[in-house]
Amino acid sequence: MPQHVQGVIAPGRNEPVRVETIVIPDPGPGEAVVKIQACGVCHTDLHYKQGAINDEFPFLLGHEAAGIVESVGEGVTDVTPGDFVILNWRAVCGTCRACLRGRPWYCFATHNAKQRMTLLDGTELSPALGIGAFAEKTLVAAGQCTKVDPAVAPEVAGLLGCGVMAGIGAALNTGNVGRGDTVAVIGCGGVGDAAVVGARLAGAAKVIAVDIDDRKLAKAKEMGATHTVNSRDADVVESIRELTGGFGADVVIEAVGRPETYEQAFYARDLAGTVVLVGVPSPEMKLELPLLDVFGRGGSLKSSWYGDCLPSRDFPMLIDLHQQGRIDLAAFVTETIGLGDVEKAFARMHEGDVLRSVVVL
Repeated sequence: MPQHVQGVIAPGRNEPVRVETIVIPDPGPGEAVVKIQACGVCHTDLHYKQGAINDEFPFLLGHEAAGIVESVGEGVTDVTPGDFVILNWRAVCGTCRACLRGRPWYCFATHNAKQRMTLLDGTELSPALGIGAFAEKTLVAAGQCTKVDPAVAPEVAGLLGCGVMAGIGAALNTGNVGRGDTVAVIGCGGVGDAAVVGARLAGAAKVIAVDIDDRKLAKAKEMGATHTVNSRDADVVESIRELTGGFGADVVIEAVGRPETYEQAFYARDLAGTVVLVGVPSPEMKLELPLLDVFGRGGSLKSSWYGDCLPSRDFPMLIDLHQQGRIDLAAFVTETIGLGDVEKAFARMHEGDVLRSVVVL
């Protein structure tokens, strides 16, 4: 029987978000209903509100979440009611050419729930990244649920559902940071700080944090950065070269998603070094680089989708490292808020006042 719950929707481009009654259908084949316990306020949700992702309004916002499986549909065997899970937005198919070649993190046929959640008047909602977790409950594909240890606080676990996994994965999985490497991270929001954590976890000898905000640079230092560069005051490329013996960093992770910062990343890497783009650009952005420089500098230019993660492999591993005290996921949580505070959280994010606001239900 369909359920009525409270959730946060973005009704139209740049309109204030509001709490509405959401209709959640019973799970169909391959689907699950999850009772949300916590959901982080991610910059991607703000992009949805601004219409920068697409114009399929109204959106049911929220995607960086953890909760309890309430019910499952026909054919679901990987999770059962009562399981504590982190939600992910790339449920792999297992049968596409990437999955069959043993590279499921590149799955070309990721999927979400087939049924749509609606408003009371029947208006279909577009769930952010196929999740829609600023709600008391949500409907997802069962493959979007990854079971983890329930001893971890939901507001901590849920962060792996997007930003923290994207950053750590950009360093560990995409950038292949190794012991003794020098790493630069441009942009020190939640994803950038997670990349700093990932680089230190991988054994990087030097981690250089770059941002325009001294508050963010101080936080990056707390997270493990060995050096900081304020790009308002200093030339980024020259500063990184000075800190790396004149050569440039082995791996530069761009966590902003702008042409000018990508160009900085490109020239701040060592010859044959790696650039990882994990910041999300907007559709109108263009990049122009001399092709001879692309050829002559060698190395790798990579984009990182969700930190090239495989949730079933990476989420439990990172939770385990957190429980061992080897990474501090709780350090990413600046504040906990209610459903009615999401609009204020967007404003605080825009001003750079928080690393993560987390809705707790």
